[in-house]
Amino acid sequence: MNVKNKKLIFVSGGVISGVGKGTITASIAKCLQQRSLKVAVVKIDPYINIDAGTMRPTEHGEVWVTHDGGEIDQDLGNYERFLDINISKRNNITTGQIYLSLIEKERAGKFLGKTVQPIPHLIEEIKNRINEATRGSDVALVEIGGTVGDYENFPYLFAAKSFEIEYGKENVVHILVSYLPMPKHLGEAKTKPTQQAIRALNEIAIVPDFIICRAEQEIDDSRKEKIERYANIPSEHVISAPDLDIVYEIPLKLEKEGFIDKLLKRLSLHSRKPDWSEWKKRINSLKNPRRIFKVALVGKYIASGHFSLADSYISINEALKHAAAFLNSNVEIGWIDANKLNEKQLALFDAIIVPGGFGSTGVEGKINAIKFARETNKPFLGLCYGMQLAVVEFARNVCNLEEAHTTEVNPKTKHPVIDILPEQREILKEGKLGASMRLGEYAAVVEKDSKVYEVYKRFGRIRRDTMKLKTLEEFRKGIIPRGSNVIIERHRHRYEVNPKYHKILQQHGLKFSGLHLRSDGIKLVEFIELPNHRFFVATQAHPEFTSRFLRPAPLFVALLEACL
Repeated sequence: MNVKNKKLIFVSGGVISGVGKGTITASIAKCLQQRSLKVAVVKIDPYINIDAGTMRPTEHGEVWVTHDGGEIDQDLGNYERFLDINISKRNNITTGQIYLSLIEKERAGKFLGKTVQPIPHLIEEIKNRINEATRGSDVALVEIGGTVGDYENFPYLFAAKSFEIEYGKENVVHILVSYLPMPKHLGEAKTKPTQQAIRALNEIAIVPDFIICRAEQEIDDSRKEKIERYANIPSEHVISAPDLDIVYEIPLKLEKEGFIDKLLKRLSLHSRKPDWSEWKKRINSLKNPRRIFKVALVGKYIASGHFSLADSYISINEALKHAAAFLNSNVEIGWIDANKLNEKQLALFDAIIVPGGFGSTGVEGKINAIKFARETNKPFLGLCYGMQLAVVEFARNVCNLEEAHTTEVNPKTKHPVIDILPEQREILKEGKLGASMRLGEYAAVVEKDSKVYEVYKRFGRIRRDTMKLKTLEEFRKGIIPRGSNVIIERHRHRYEVNPKYHKILQQHGLKFSGLHLRSDGIKLVEFIELPNHRFFVATQAHPEFTSRFLRPAPLFVALLEACL
């Protein structure tokens, strides 16, 4: 659809963090995409970190990896899962990036001796980055992280107001997603915190066009009228968004509330009627499953204090749901702390997943879980660190390499079956921690005679056109022989299966299903499997990052199928 001017939608949050701005933003974007509008989505994180790469999952949730190697806030994962598109790392803007860019420009003399100030220079930098990230879209949604009233939010809200002046009010919409608490002793939703959030926006001369009210249950007309009086917007622009068991129902809820039609009217946009038939079919599978799979996820980022933290592995959680819905089923995930593992726990589950991670915490528990899966023929999927520990377990207990380990945990191990490559070690000596990692998309040349090939081929994920594949820095200087069968997945790691041990591992029956072939002749293991096992597959990649609600990741579907 052609529109004269790009439309901008700014989404901010009120009352508490974690109110659901990310899923609301993704849902609005999906509704607009369903109407044939070209949508772009940007996430603004007001923290001073350059990106989320150095943050603990227990503090910030999962680190999402983009196809072009960005380490990003997990909300970009929501966008990709809903929209089924790849989103660039440039679509995540942090305060650290903004200030670093300004300082570098100032040091290079780009400001011609002028005093560099928050207004106008900081605001212009923010606006330029938003424009660059949303170039070519009909509608751009910009989610402003944090909560209205935070000091760090101010520059971005100021920039949003500046866009309104520049683009015209008719082309810019402000949406406040706010929380209505329901104290048990009162038994009703309270609007006062939302009123304070509205006032905080008003102080920056922003009047929200729509207020989406998050609450445990539907909000009534009385509450809507209260907010109407305080915000000076019509009550039909106050939208109820109660808690839902399945996040993929949110777009349908917004449609039912008439919100999308009101939004289109406000922006003077016309579009085709959406088709939600397949979307509804998958939701129905989760709500009325033919079967419920029980999957144990054995990890280290399970709890913080007295609270469990599913957000640490949210992409795996969602990938399992996508796979289950594809199979007209649902899934129950058992969050197993690797530090407190016992085999009786594992026996209760249909399958076992050992996910990615860093460091020594819980390593022996994960290795024991892998050993249990291998010896009992239990379906197993290892992801990133999970693959490395599967190699450690195999080396110890099948190849009889006593005390085999990863040098990440034991630098003095007799058998470093997992190690850092020499050039990575040199980079680390220079203190460049992030530069030592494999980040983003890499190509694996896969063996045709393997389960991995069969699974990916069934889902149309095997590629052979090597001329078109040679992109993205030639897949990080890799080689793709003509006619090869290629799988492309995202990575985030620095340790590799030590090439010195490839031969002995293979001699004892560990199949290397896929390899990344470097231009210097080094072969990096991407996929492993046990041919005679019911399903024992592991990958150095993170296939959960390419799983979509309507297009699940092949390995997750295959894992659940093996449970049957």
